[in-house]
Amino acid sequence: VSFTLELEFSCSVLLDRAEVTLQATSDSTEATPQDNVVKLSVPIRYEPNLFLSSNTNLHRYEVQPLGTYTHSSGPEFTTTVKVQNLGCYPIQNVTLYMALPALGHHQATILSVSHVFAENATCVLQPPDEGTQVVPVPPEDLLHMDR
Repeated sequence: VSFTLELEFSCSVLLDRAEVTLQATSDSTEATPQDNVVKLSVPIRYEPNLFLSSNTNLHRYEVQPLGTYTHSSGPEFTTTVKVQNLGCYPIQNVTLYMALPALGHHQATILSVSHVFAENATCVLQPPDEGTQVVPVPPEDLLHMDR
């Protein structure tokens, strides 16, 4: 006999294990009834229900053709990244890594982070590891593109 158990767990009581006892019985006489019982204990892992969203106040920025860029900074803009737990189970030790394109043609800086604000989290702004090579954004020929 094969069957599947589907268990639902409460959001108000968090368990680390589920224990099930199964016993087979019969009307006939059996010589070894003790092997008709099995006790199962399995760890419970709760599936996170995370939602990641971002929003920015700068939706368009014109990049000048090759060779005409200046070394001055462009407009300041704000990007908000939000990680929300939509589930009912608490989640710990969530880490979000963001890699930002910061170099353009001839290693020109196209993005620099000036401020990091964190609400209900700890944020660390780190430059790439010394062994990590920063790959610049290649120059693109967009003259033939409509948009």
